[in-house]
Amino acid sequence: MRIAIIDTSTTRAAIISEGLRDAGLDDIIVIDSAGRLVAQLEAAAPEVVLINLENPSRDVLEEFFAVSRALARPIAMFVDQSDSEATAAAVDAGVSAYIVDGLSRPRIKPVLELAIRRFQAFARLQAELNEARSALADRATIDRAKAILMKRRAIDEPAAYGLLRAQAMRSNRRIAEIADAIVTSDALMGEM
Repeated sequence: MRIAIIDTSTTRAAIISEGLRDAGLDDIIVIDSAGRLVAQLEAAAPEVVLINLENPSRDVLEEFFAVSRALARPIAMFVDQSDSEATAAAVDAGVSAYIVDGLSRPRIKPVLELAIRRFQAFARLQAELNEARSALADRATIDRAKAILMKRRAIDEPAAYGLLRAQAMRSNRRIAEIADAIVTSDALMGEM
């Protein structure tokens, strides 16, 4: 597992690196926090990002949160001091583990594992949410197409659905695709 470390202090970056090596993880890249973070992270292609900030200002936090939003990877952030606003902002930005005053070599691996698990759980929930939204959008399109067919052909709802289903099977497409074509066609015919 490739792990990127972002830290303004080379001493602290070394502590994190040693903790990771103690845990048997040795594919480690230290990212220069003064450079373009997103570009460096994209080039390094890590599976996990560990960020350590001593006493971050709002501007520094905002920059790291922008990085967090740009990456689709687990991110663990260690800070020496924090407040409720910074914690909430970190969670909103997608930081998987936000650890206050907790940087020590033995804690690095458990925090890393927590960040990965939380990221995976969040990714699963996000995928389920996207799937549910897509299913709702498909259902609405199918309902509109059925209404169009019912009106044009003077048929009931089961018959309209049967037409959609039969056409989907004949053309080897999803019912929602057929429904979308009907809705689009109806919209075009209505504009003429």
